[in-house]
Amino acid sequence: MSRLIVVSNRVNPPSGKGEESVGGLAMALAAALREYSGIWFGWSGKTTPEFTGQLSMQRIEGVTVATVDLEDGDYQEYYNGYANKTLWPLFHYRVDLTAYDRSFGEGYDRVNKRFAETLRPLIEPDDIIWVHDYHLIPMARELRRLGVTNRIGFFLHIPWPAHQLVVTLPRHRPLVEAMFHYDLIGFQTEESLQAFEGYVLNEVGGEKTEDGRLRAFGQVTEAGAFPIGIDAEDFARITKSSRATRVYDRMAAHSVFRKMVVGVDRLDYSKGLEERLIGFERFLHDNEEARNEVMLLQIAPISRDEVEAYQDIRHRLDGLIGRINGAYAEMDFTPIRYLNRSYRRDELAGVYRAARAALVTPLRDGMNLVAKEYVASQNPDDPGVLILSRFAGAARQMKEALIINPNSPEEISDALSRALAMDETERKRRWEYLMDNVTRQDVTAWRDDFVAALKGRPPVTEAANTEVEEAPLRAVKKTLAGAKT
Repeated sequence: MSRLIVVSNRVNPPSGKGEESVGGLAMALAAALREYSGIWFGWSGKTTPEFTGQLSMQRIEGVTVATVDLEDGDYQEYYNGYANKTLWPLFHYRVDLTAYDRSFGEGYDRVNKRFAETLRPLIEPDDIIWVHDYHLIPMARELRRLGVTNRIGFFLHIPWPAHQLVVTLPRHRPLVEAMFHYDLIGFQTEESLQAFEGYVLNEVGGEKTEDGRLRAFGQVTEAGAFPIGIDAEDFARITKSSRATRVYDRMAAHSVFRKMVVGVDRLDYSKGLEERLIGFERFLHDNEEARNEVMLLQIAPISRDEVEAYQDIRHRLDGLIGRINGAYAEMDFTPIRYLNRSYRRDELAGVYRAARAALVTPLRDGMNLVAKEYVASQNPDDPGVLILSRFAGAARQMKEALIINPNSPEEISDALSRALAMDETERKRRWEYLMDNVTRQDVTAWRDDFVAALKGRPPVTEAANTEVEEAPLRAVKKTLAGAKT
């Protein structure tokens, strides 16, 4: 059996069931590596005065982990710079926050080259390589330059933006050209897939082959939508754990005379936190009778605090929450509780279960696994209601949530009113539909669909001159889905 080599910016191996902080990528990859033997390669999270390429190898929870340190300059230009000041805001439709600096792009290419050179000696002829996310778009190009002919796939966990936004990026063409060194490119949604295809067809004169692949830059690649899920079975187990039960009991006791609404997001401008709070403020304004009966628990761990845009949003949220609590608090009650720290997954499971509704309102999100975790945590006999942004990738699957436009305070307020007043019959009906989707389209289905599709084609280096007889990607996915039912 071929080994699977997973490549990601950060390597976060599981340290024990339920102990991981919230984070979709880490949990999804851990689940994949439980099934396939292989290596998880990436940055250690540490910096060194000078890059040496020295690997640190260890075995953690059955997963072989290989990490490398980066130079201080690499960290600033590649990670804080091009990844988080250029690509992240651009791909989340925030051109106003996108920083264009030539040194950022140079650092980005340099680190991808160094990663490829460090990984190369670990690759065996039959290995399958799976590269993850926007930090590592050029990785396949650098591996091909080193003579690697293995199957290499890429999965983008964040949205791919519209054609008109991509072209605002200096040197956008070389970035997209680098993606054509992958055998398979995966996106979270059909919308992102179509946006990528639109760029290829309209900007660089690419074309679709008869079997649905994309040809451009003298290369041919496969592209498809592979919506990521959670480990639904594991999360259901966690929900029943002793720690989750204790947290549930505490939260239920705290809100015994009130209805609790929950939001759990990394502190990021893409998550719609300001808009969510303004919508909750509108709800308090419009529903005087509910002001002392409804509380919002917002958990927002701080991230990327070295980036100015994240410092700015933190200050704005502090001011906004102070204003709302100042206007609507009573001596024994504040409507918003705001926590800037991470919690274990089993603790979050208890919080989710105690919440009458969840506000998941990103302005733009690749998928959003918090929405799926909330659904998986619910009591089947008395489930809560998911309020979900139409701009989250999860909205394409989770149609029985209350779908809202997060830019509209009125829609947020109306959805809260509807969710908190919803009768048990409707809540159960909606939850059953959502839970069925979360269970069927879980992380295992995501993993198997992607890996099977990656195995199903000849190497990209031969694709331009080879007649391919295998079924197109969508046919492969349809067969796999049928096999699971």
